[in-house]
Amino acid sequence: MTATAIKHEIKDAALAPLGKQRIDWAGREMPVLRQIRDRFEREKPLAGIKLVACCHVTTETAHLAIALKAGGADALLIASNPLSTQDDVAASLVVDHGIPVFAIKGEDAETYSRHVEIALDHHPNIIIDDGSDVVAKLVQDRQDQLPELIGTNEETTTGIVRLRAMFNDGVLSFPAMNVNDADTKHFFDNRYGTGQSTLDGIIRATNVLLAGKNLVVAGYGWCGKGVAMRGRGLGANVIVTEIDPIRAIEAVMDGFRVMPMEEAAPLGDLFVTVTGNKHVIRREHFADMKDGAIVCNSGHFDIEIDLKALKEMTDTVQTVRPFTEEYKLNSGKSVVVLGEGRLVNLAAAEGHPSAVMDMSFANQALACEYLVKNKGKLEPGLHSIPEEIDREIARLKLTAMGIEMDTLTAEQVEYMNSWKSGT
Repeated sequence: MTATAIKHEIKDAALAPLGKQRIDWAGREMPVLRQIRDRFEREKPLAGIKLVACCHVTTETAHLAIALKAGGADALLIASNPLSTQDDVAASLVVDHGIPVFAIKGEDAETYSRHVEIALDHHPNIIIDDGSDVVAKLVQDRQDQLPELIGTNEETTTGIVRLRAMFNDGVLSFPAMNVNDADTKHFFDNRYGTGQSTLDGIIRATNVLLAGKNLVVAGYGWCGKGVAMRGRGLGANVIVTEIDPIRAIEAVMDGFRVMPMEEAAPLGDLFVTVTGNKHVIRREHFADMKDGAIVCNSGHFDIEIDLKALKEMTDTVQTVRPFTEEYKLNSGKSVVVLGEGRLVNLAAAEGHPSAVMDMSFANQALACEYLVKNKGKLEPGLHSIPEEIDREIARLKLTAMGIEMDTLTAEQVEYMNSWKSGT
């Protein structure tokens, strides 16, 4: 199918050859999704399903979209973040795979909102969401389409928080698969993916040496653990800020200093927010920062850093490197913001490595199949990825890596299922 045969909105179809080359490269480290795609091609479990995916349009996402189409889905893809789209990948999906894509790197808020409307005009039976923007718009403004929806998948902590709020408000009238909390997602994607890609984005944007720097990590969930671990690996002195006492003491016992942001603000050379919450770094923190402090976000939305307050404190703003803006404060100091406060790993780099997204997107593909197989059987609300799916993804990954495990003996199986054996 040619690019002109389907409706789409991308930067430039001529970028497709480069996109195809990069998609093929990413596929080398995505063996699990490749096996799922091959089975989907044979079995067509998504035949007749209209599907909308609101995701970061990257080389890894391309393999998910291709697998969904192979399974028979009538799939449409939009960007979940204005700065995360890889324009060459979007072009290849349109030109080489006939998948409608509505995503342009740097698109403004008005364009993004229009793309969400276009996605809902597709009348999806399944939504793959990254932050729950499409689902929220559907619930708020398109309630007449709710009977068409089989269910949704959500990939982010932020999106899960929003879905729980919808459920508590009594408006989540359909099943939602909690892909974010699958073991083969958050243990690996959040920790190893976010940890590596966040520092990759920081280094590409600034070329600063992390060794010897004071790195302040706001939030010690799985993403924060990954950033802190990788930062220490590069020689940074890591400080963690937290609101949860269990996570705070875990950070302490992992060897990091823990303190409130107000104490960390004057100490930090580099700040990374990974909380999923709003205004984690605020006016008072900017005022206390060192001259030249670097601030960035690796949480889903750009609201973790209070940029409105920062602008009110600023005389001038200048772009000093791609995705690197220096705010000259009226106090005479400067604060450097990376990626406009959006996901730095996708704004200034390429996002997570394909090897880790292999498992995350395997969960997405199999969750879609699970929703179709269980249409009408699942209650409204959040549903965990079934344990057997989670374990099968891990098994496929280990097999692809050439790693074998032990298996239980008959005696061990009997012991683990008995209450009579003791000391």
